[in-house]
Amino acid sequence: MLKVKDLKVSFKTAEGLFEAVKGISFNLKKGETIGIVGESGSGKSVTSLALMRLLNAEQTVLEGEVLLNDISLCKLPEAEMRHIRGNRMAMIFQEPMTSLNPVLTCGFQLTEAIRLHLGVSKAEAKTKTIELFKEVQLPRPEAIFDSYPHQISGGQKQRVMIAMALSCNPEILIADEPTTALDVTVQKTIIELLLNLKAIRDMSLIFISHDLGVIKEIADRVMVMYKGEIVEEASVTDLFSNPQHPYTKGLLACRPSPGLHLKKLPIVADFFDGGDSSADKLSATIESIRAKYNYPAQEIEDRKAALYKQSPLLKIDQLSTWFPVKNGLFGQSNKVVKAVNNVSFDVYPGETLGLVGESGCGKTTLGRSILRLIEPTAGNISFENTDLRSLKKNDLREIRRNIQIIFQDPYSSLNPRLTVGQSLMEPLQVHQFYANNTKRKKHVLDLLERVNLLPEHFNRYPHEFSGGQRQRIVIARALALQPKFIICDESVSALDVSVQAQVLNLIRELQQEFKLTYIFISHDLAVIKHISDRMMVMNKGEIIETGYPDDIYYNPKEEYTKKLIASIPQG
Repeated sequence: MLKVKDLKVSFKTAEGLFEAVKGISFNLKKGETIGIVGESGSGKSVTSLALMRLLNAEQTVLEGEVLLNDISLCKLPEAEMRHIRGNRMAMIFQEPMTSLNPVLTCGFQLTEAIRLHLGVSKAEAKTKTIELFKEVQLPRPEAIFDSYPHQISGGQKQRVMIAMALSCNPEILIADEPTTALDVTVQKTIIELLLNLKAIRDMSLIFISHDLGVIKEIADRVMVMYKGEIVEEASVTDLFSNPQHPYTKGLLACRPSPGLHLKKLPIVADFFDGGDSSADKLSATIESIRAKYNYPAQEIEDRKAALYKQSPLLKIDQLSTWFPVKNGLFGQSNKVVKAVNNVSFDVYPGETLGLVGESGCGKTTLGRSILRLIEPTAGNISFENTDLRSLKKNDLREIRRNIQIIFQDPYSSLNPRLTVGQSLMEPLQVHQFYANNTKRKKHVLDLLERVNLLPEHFNRYPHEFSGGQRQRIVIARALALQPKFIICDESVSALDVSVQAQVLNLIRELQQEFKLTYIFISHDLAVIKHISDRMMVMNKGEIIETGYPDDIYYNPKEEYTKKLIASIPQG
């Protein structure tokens, strides 16, 4: 159906042309699913945008050939290409919130596309939209028709995007990272939905992801992209049983595997010999690299014995955080949302306590309530035998030197108008660390080096960094005041698996070096199992299960926990 021959995509920059895709070729058959995998910057999304001719023609040089049933898409006039888009080829974009218009209802956005492409009446378009909402298994389709994007969940927004892509019965569907940053349970349902729709409609599918575990669940054939090139192409079975390229081995190895105990996660560089050139070869197997980082069972038992003979650093007793739901003419409140409900647990010095659950279960609210960034409704918070709920603001600010948080989205938690150096020096100035700015700057430069950033990054702004680098910056900021305790709130959820492995390794190294204690919050049970000494499972504001990671993973007591475990992609 689709033939891609020697496709090259270059962007015009002040320094000249930057080649993002370097002459790739592949074919897509009717009813086939091709998975394209690679890290951010590998050229995956650029390839998909080039196939749809959605790149800015003035800023891009497109070479090669893209044939859809012998129609050359590269040479097609824009008016004719617009007819191909939606009708014959459609795309699910990476981030549904930024792809949906926030000031238009979900229903209007679909009916607009249907009426434009299919030329039907308004009533017919509405009927077809509600049918599509039912087909993608959206609850309350009539209500969602009249809802705005911000009024529905992330998984529901993703389903609206899928419905929009399917609205004009395309022959080829391109899904660009459609499950990134979704809960594992929602991710599983989206994958099952796509496979079901593909079978019913006999579509071809190009599925783009940085996670080989997800690719394994959905694709027939896989292409691995690295620095704009396809470095390996094989059937799913062959790729997973016998990967050939060092980069593929690295991607397979660096995702946390619940069945393994590793002191640190392998990274892509472990599989390259003498650098990161795609020409480098290394005979190392995934098993040999993982064996190198094995965490012996006796060491794990010794660590447990040392941790839990201490007195707790943090004690949470019957903590609740409820939010009033306002309705009625005068905004009266007669209902509450019990975001955190009667939660109790202890955290021990040097421990990593994992907190896992789906979006909306109360994990983030619990983390912020502990810091009193959100005021709890009831209960006690004791840190080093100090009652945090009784403290006034000035005393609380002093305590916060020892309790820090790494927020979920590093970009939104950094001031875009401040350089990295200014953002890291600000808490040192507020808390009067060191006698002058010269000494503070030296401390900040040491921190940047410790999180594997460079001295020249001191004077750069947040937008000049990649997602993984920004995550390192906020980790450095959390460490600036030399705290004892850090809450890590979904701090690796939106990162590529390879960058995620580097950040998880860094978090564990810093714990040993600075004697840190963590609460590590995530919706990904595989990540939680890798990083945690103990873990808690949260659902609907309550802690429903607590224990050692192996005990919970192999012998879960609650149905909800079993569902989370069953949803982990098996990569």
